Amino acid sequence: MKKAIMIIQCQDQRGIVAAVSDFLFAHYGNILEIDQHVDQESGMFFMRAAWELETFSLPEEHILPTFELAIGKKFGMKHQLYIENKKPKMALFVSKQSHCLFDVLSRHYSGQFQVEIPFVLSNHETLRPIVEAFGIPFHHIPVLSGEKEVAEAEQLALLAEHQVDFIVLARYMQVLSEDFVSRYPNKIINIHHSFLPAFVGAKPYHAAYERGVKIIGATAHYVTAVLDAGPIIEQDVARVRHHNTISDLVQIGQDVEKVVLSKAIKYHLERKVLPVGNKTVIFY
Repeated sequence: MKKAIMIIQCQDQRGIVAAVSDFLFAHYGNILEIDQHVDQESGMFFMRAAWELETFSLPEEHILPTFELAIGKKFGMKHQLYIENKKPKMALFVSKQSHCLFDVLSRHYSGQFQVEIPFVLSNHETLRPIVEAFGIPFHHIPVLSGEKEVAEAEQLALLAEHQVDFIVLARYMQVLSEDFVSRYPNKIINIHHSFLPAFVGAKPYHAAYERGVKIIGATAHYVTAVLDAGPIIEQDVARVRHHNTISDLVQIGQDVEKVVLSKAIKYHLERKVLPVGNKTVIFY
């Protein structure tokens, strides 16, 4: 089934939902999903509407201009239209840890993610056997000291060659440059652990164990120029008990990371994430 998705934002006003629904009805659109939210503090209105295209009377190229004339201009809307006629392309960046990679590849293999994975890229050779076992090309681009620009130039060329739509950092242990990030705004998803309190350094789980943490969490977010400070897409936590060992903490943390990352990918693929400043509206 071919469908269209429209994301709308504007100042909250009376009649928006009715106007959008009437527009789709007037052009024989069968609404599949509709969700809206009003931010009480800013007074902003947000909507995601999805509908079937088989019976829709407007040609795809006329949908946006017709909508703008009929509704968009009247309500001062910003709107984006997505036509689901092909699978987006997702590149995976990894280093040595395999838990997120395994999870994403297995979900893709089972059909949970409607996406193409043209390649997996890594700065190490460690995970090549896993990737190739799934029949996906593996590219090794080492990031040598003082040569990050050279490595990123190769990476960007590969992304452009395969016309990649978005990137998932499935425990890729390198900091991307500001120039790299600027080429894929809100199109790079990262996953990292989240402790309460926070622990940094090479052994965060050891530090957390010493402090006797009671919660381990994970955060998936879009990557920005500010490290680990981009708009948050999904978060979750798991309880830690006094009898848990350091290896238990690592396993619990990795399990949470896998689930949080998979949800973030799913929301992104379904066009359910709307970045607003440094926050996101998630249409469930």
